[in-house]
Amino acid sequence: MTTDAACSLLTIDLDAIADNWRRLRDIASPATCAAVVKADAYGLGIAQVAPALADVGCSLFFVATLDEGLRLRAVLPQVDIAVLSGLLPGTAGIFLRDRLIPVLNDLGQVARWRAETTKAGQNAPAILHIDTGMNRLGLDPQEASRLALDATLLDGIDIRYVMTHMACADMPSDPLNAEQLERFKAAMAGLPGLKASLAASSAIFLGRDHHFDLVRPGAALYGINPTPGKPNPMRQCVRLEGRVLQVRYVDSGEGVGYGASRRFSRPGKIATIATGYADGYLRALSNGSLAHVAGHRIPMMGRVSMDLLTFDVTDLPEGLVLPGGLVELLGDTYTPDDAAHDAGTIGYEILTSLGSRYARRYIGAGA
Repeated sequence: MTTDAACSLLTIDLDAIADNWRRLRDIASPATCAAVVKADAYGLGIAQVAPALADVGCSLFFVATLDEGLRLRAVLPQVDIAVLSGLLPGTAGIFLRDRLIPVLNDLGQVARWRAETTKAGQNAPAILHIDTGMNRLGLDPQEASRLALDATLLDGIDIRYVMTHMACADMPSDPLNAEQLERFKAAMAGLPGLKASLAASSAIFLGRDHHFDLVRPGAALYGINPTPGKPNPMRQCVRLEGRVLQVRYVDSGEGVGYGASRRFSRPGKIATIATGYADGYLRALSNGSLAHVAGHRIPMMGRVSMDLLTFDVTDLPEGLVLPGGLVELLGDTYTPDDAAHDAGTIGYEILTSLGSRYARRYIGAGA
């Protein structure tokens, strides 16, 4: 889609993403820094983002599902790719063929991978996931204890890392952080000689004792604040602009949009923008979000509809907002984290909801 034909424009700064990875790498050094590019690189385009990260030195990528791993393998033939959802029955041959690394989440998966790799005559790599309190994926405490008592269960498998995932790393004072760290250390003590990985984005900022041998940043790469309540140490990576379709005057007392959920208390002026919840602009932002034009802040008036947004431009200089022009819906001034706060969600959802109707423009060295 050309930018001239598009009603909305999403600009993605690959240099900013690469700079964020380098910053996280430097904070965690000497630990290795991977990159989590699941969910199409958090909605920003795995085919563009992953090569930009590889170009600056990232050599290990995490995806959520096997199909994501296959898509990334087609883009980057040489890097290591780990699949967090694990080894489902019947998929081992695909992992071996495409050189994907399964994250083994229970002893049944460990046994299947060992049997398949032995049959194939390979000492194939895997990452072992031990649950320390998230209670989603990973070996439970009983399985971890059994493994510690019988290390031969891992014979024939090249365990690259033992990993866990923290539940409350974005809340540094939560006592579960210390509990998970101690549980992970105890689990690693039963698996001597293996490398460890605990920290994703927020845990990188909890200190060196959380870094171990590998860190796995995801959201922080894409500009989401890994330290809520403090200034964001990461660069913003996205700018979303919506096309102005119409500017109209509204009399005092008149409502705007479905349900007439907001009414003007004075004569005003509305700009209607060609973006809506079909584009991933969350309906929860109705009557609550902001946009910006030439440094001026404009509030939303009315509900988010499928294809349209309406903003109050009453106080803007005449002629500043015209049909065909663009207003900034997300960017440095109103960030995905800001939109998430106003929508009652998290920045992750804002990014991964970005739709396919935007014309996407990539800038930076990897564009």
